Formats: sequence, C-alpha cells, structure tokens
Amino acid sequence: MTGLSPVGGSATAGFGHSPYAPPDPRGPAGEGRDRRGAARTWHQALDELEGDVLDAQELLARDRAEEIANWGRRSEDWIPPQDLGPVPPDLRERALRLLQHQLAVAEQLSERIIQSQRQRDVAARMSYAPSRPVASYIDRGL
Repeated sequence: MTGLSPVGGSATAGFGHSPYAPPDPRGPAGEGRDRRGAARTWHQALDELEGDVLDAQELLARDRAEEIANWGRRSEDWIPPQDLGPVPPDLRERALRLLQHQLAVAEQLSERIIQSQRQRDVAARMSYAPSRPVASYIDRGL
C-alpha cells in the first residue's frame, strides 16, 4: 500500500451524486465552509482542492441552475500554495487522481453549459405571440 488516502464521498463509485453515500461532515456545498487558508502541508492543500471538486460535483448532481450559477460567481478560487515546493513523490499519485477527477467534473460542467445554450437557442426561436387563425375550410369558387 502506498499510504495514499482514498477518494471519499460520491467520487468513490464514479461520477455523480450517490443517495447512499453518508452525509458529508463538512456540510452542504458552499454553506458555512471555511476551508480557505494557508495550507501548511501538501496533504492539506490536496484535501482542500478535493473538497472543491466534490462540491462542484454535488452541485451538478442536484441539477439546480441557480446554485451552479452562484458557484461560478464565487470569489474564493483555489490558489496553489507557493511556499510548499513541488508535490512530494508519495503524493503524486493522489494528485494525479485528483486532477483526473477535476477534469471529469470540468467536462460535465462544459456539457451542462452547452446544453443550456442549446435550450436558450430553442427558446429564443419559439414564438410566444398568438398564432394567426387558420381557416378550417377552403373557400374557392365553383
């Protein structure tokens, strides 16, 4: 065993929210969370980033457009620590798994954005004006 901590939460079974996963002790995404701060170790930095990725994935699973929009407007983005040096060799595998998970969630976000744009385009083409009455008979001279 390499001593890497496993990915927890809904990420353990793949992508998407699992109703069978135990509740997150950190609370729901974005509510009363104060993980931001100077990470003193790479373990803490990766934990913080992993929490952000899981939060984004939970938001996607809840499928609430307003929450997703608020997530996009948040101001506390993760900033890589500058004083920790390079990622230690024993944490590289965990960091790579986290990167893969992050890229998968980013792809889901992109798909959601494209889907939303298509729905907006269809809605823009729809006419909400009352339609002209159409004759139910043909009037032509004999």
